[in-house]
Amino acid sequence: MQKIDESSILEVPITTFMISIDEVAHVQPDNSLEHALLILVKSGYTSIPVLDTQFKLQGLISKAQILDSIIGLERMEPERLQNTLVSDVMTTSIARVKNNEKLERVLSYSINHPFICVEDMEEAFLGIITRSKLLAYLNGHFHELKKKQRN
Repeated sequence: MQKIDESSILEVPITTFMISIDEVAHVQPDNSLEHALLILVKSGYTSIPVLDTQFKLQGLISKAQILDSIIGLERMEPERLQNTLVSDVMTTSIARVKNNEKLERVLSYSINHPFICVEDMEEAFLGIITRSKLLAYLNGHFHELKKKQRN
């Protein structure tokens, strides 16, 4: 196996890969599940962050969690969508990192999570890092290494 120049890979600031809060679909804990489902469907994502009014990360909400919450014993109960809050269903188990963390930790989280939430030192939500962005970077890095080895 050839030696990989891991120092240049791991020294890249994680904010290089971050999608800013301004571009990230999110909901608030007191939004209805109906609102959350609309945001999820319109955005095309399967899961989005839940932020409070101070933009602090409270949890994640997914289509699967919402659908699971409206399945009754004998039928779907869509009327629950209007009367159930995001905070009643969201998960608080979140892959999160501070904006000054090492890329190695982000890569580790990306194994089991499609995106990682990024916060500043005061725990304000800054954005997300998607697994696809990380993989695209690594793919490009390895192609560059391969090119250099040929020359």
